[in-house]
Amino acid sequence: MKFTKKLLIFSVLFITSLSFACAKDTEKKTNDKVKEKSNYLVTFVELGSVKCIPCKKMQPIMEAIEKEYKGQVNVVFHDVWTSKGKPFAKKFKIRLIPTQVFLDKEGKEYFRHEGFFPKEDLVKILKQKGIK
Repeated sequence: MKFTKKLLIFSVLFITSLSFACAKDTEKKTNDKVKEKSNYLVTFVELGSVKCIPCKKMQPIMEAIEKEYKGQVNVVFHDVWTSKGKPFAKKFKIRLIPTQVFLDKEGKEYFRHEGFFPKEDLVKILKQKGIK
């Protein structure tokens, strides 16, 4: 009986530590992706979900920004309702979705918006960092 309890406790601790390691690894890979793109003037991070209605309305805007400002703006999307995206909700300390986070060339946040963000207003934020 005591052996079974010890084995159960060990298993729970092992699985917990493994899940933390995986979450950190996922975060590191995405952080590396953002840092690799340092030649971009702005990284536009969209935190939302493919199942959220306001988030769905942001999809065509993100695609347009990516197309129109190719080479200047790095567009990154994280579905925070998935296990892969959940660590980014924590990292960016989001309160609701969608949330847009804008990072400058050095990777520092310079602007944040919560909710649907019309393209015209979004472009004004991009132009603050010299996007043409």
